[in-house]
Amino acid sequence: MLRLSSKASRIGSVSRISAGKVAARPTPAALTSSHRAAAVKVPTAANAQRRAFSSTPRTRDPAAEPVVVPSSSEPPPVKEHAVISAFDLFSIGVGPSSSHTVGPMRAAKIFVVDLEELGLLDKVETLKITLYGSLAATGKGHQTPEALMMGFQGNDPETIDTGTISSRYQSVLTNKVLMLSGTKKIKFDMDKDMVWRFDQVLKTHPNGMRFSVFGKEGDLLATNEYFSVGGGFVVNEKTKTDENLYYMGIHKKDVDPSRLSQTHVIPPEDAPKSKNAGIAQPPYLFHSSESLLAMTEKHNKTIAQLVYDNELHYLSPDQIRERIRKIWSVMDECIRNGVSTHETVLPGRMQVRRKAPMLYKRLMRGFYPGIAAHGVAPQIEGAVAGQGPALGGDALTSKNPFSSTAGMMSSPRPRPAQIVGQFDHDVPPMPSRKTIFPGVDFLSCYAIAVNEVNAGGGRIVTSPTNGASGVIPAVLKYIVEFISEDPETDITTFLLTAAAIGMLFKRGATISAAEGGCMAEVGVACAMAAAGFAATMGASPRTITQAAEIGIEHSLGLTCDPLDGLVQVPCIERNSLGAVKAITAGQLAMASDGVFSVTLDEAIAAMKVTAADMSHKYKETSLSGLATSVRIPLTSPAC
Repeated sequence: MLRLSSKASRIGSVSRISAGKVAARPTPAALTSSHRAAAVKVPTAANAQRRAFSSTPRTRDPAAEPVVVPSSSEPPPVKEHAVISAFDLFSIGVGPSSSHTVGPMRAAKIFVVDLEELGLLDKVETLKITLYGSLAATGKGHQTPEALMMGFQGNDPETIDTGTISSRYQSVLTNKVLMLSGTKKIKFDMDKDMVWRFDQVLKTHPNGMRFSVFGKEGDLLATNEYFSVGGGFVVNEKTKTDENLYYMGIHKKDVDPSRLSQTHVIPPEDAPKSKNAGIAQPPYLFHSSESLLAMTEKHNKTIAQLVYDNELHYLSPDQIRERIRKIWSVMDECIRNGVSTHETVLPGRMQVRRKAPMLYKRLMRGFYPGIAAHGVAPQIEGAVAGQGPALGGDALTSKNPFSSTAGMMSSPRPRPAQIVGQFDHDVPPMPSRKTIFPGVDFLSCYAIAVNEVNAGGGRIVTSPTNGASGVIPAVLKYIVEFISEDPETDITTFLLTAAAIGMLFKRGATISAAEGGCMAEVGVACAMAAAGFAATMGASPRTITQAAEIGIEHSLGLTCDPLDGLVQVPCIERNSLGAVKAITAGQLAMASDGVFSVTLDEAIAAMKVTAADMSHKYKETSLSGLATSVRIPLTSPAC
């Protein structure tokens, strides 16, 4: 909703500055898809000067349930389906945060695109930005200012050159000049033109932001509020059941009409099927895990097959394959970059040391005795310990993704044992020992590698968020390296199955840490990865949903209290544990032989209640927990 100041007249389906009469705001039905984000509400002169605004249970026996007849005066409840595109849930972006970096960058880009379409960009002389709630509390550590400047300059998270962000941001700070959409030069002073309202939360979502532009005489040209709701999705107050909640597009005219549905409801089974009956929808509109399972049984399809057939509503088979290939390629490249970097510390005053290169180096050089002899250590091309033949970067075309490193790694000299304790004590000290879990060790290394790249502002796949972006790539890489005999099929099955689970969480609870703490990020990612793992192991659809249930059940209440507002501690190691937990959840579900006590729908409902009950101090604000109990040296300002 782009609010325009001064008097306006209707031009097509939007309003713009004019000396004519003030037009009433058009209804949603009157809006074209290319201008939905600019749904106009024309404020009065007084409003233009205002500086602030107010702020499913498991299947049961139907015969045992009482029949409820709805009152004739009350319409029956409408079920909203959970289906979005898998390629909106898995989107390519930039670190360190989907809600604080990717979302704001996308919102800023949408804002300037709307200004261009309304013919207002050339009239802009001043830009004012206000950040609210969690976005203001931890925005500096999450690189929100950098993301906003890049978005206002016309960049989007998927294509921006991540290596230029820092220098371009410093240029804005130094020169106090911002190029809107890369063409309109305006003065911009970060200290004066950006306001941080961490003490105020707008009612729609904790991650709120307001953009306002002014003309030469100081008159308000247009203003808009955006909310970054997690996973890079952006909404407006008046379009929160529509717009970028269900797709990632900047230019809405290029989006399939079914993804712009205002109602997003499940049509009745007896609804007419003619093309004129309304906007066509994907064929399998599930709204819960039980409805998803019912569809797999009714149509004799796997969860991945249902999601694939839904994607065919938007894309061709070749396009689907290419997008899956691209997602996996970015994930794999992210792991490679994480283990091969020569940088030793992460950005920020805490100077957190990178662990992935060291872990990978130890694994590949036989730090754990016996790995080389077993021939199970995969080697990543270009990595720190790159010796011998390398693993190909494109696992989708490789039928044998393994590279045996037997005989290529030499074990270091055995170190003298260092034993701590008194030998004459009743409880004698224990000698130093090491266990060998090569698969798990690599799994942890992969997850840490991704999140260190994310913490450094690198290119990652939001899956489903940036803060949890290491869990799913690590588990999938583990499958490709240690289990798979057909990587292409396994990667496709894994990602589409995980996407279905992610859709259920997005509809039924949240994937935003500002709403649900870390259980909305690492917890959801763990559930998605557990489901994907079980699917690639040939588990039944119900077992797959149970793997997801185990993953989230044991993440309920997980807090988001990052040190210094940075996506580093405890975020990076938490992804490693989330990946290990996902594998364990999948194994437990497959070993349970259909015996379980809690359904996925019940776990999602519990997550929603838990999120509502959690204090805001544990929702990405750094106001409690580790963020306040750990002392951080104050030698330099937070960056």
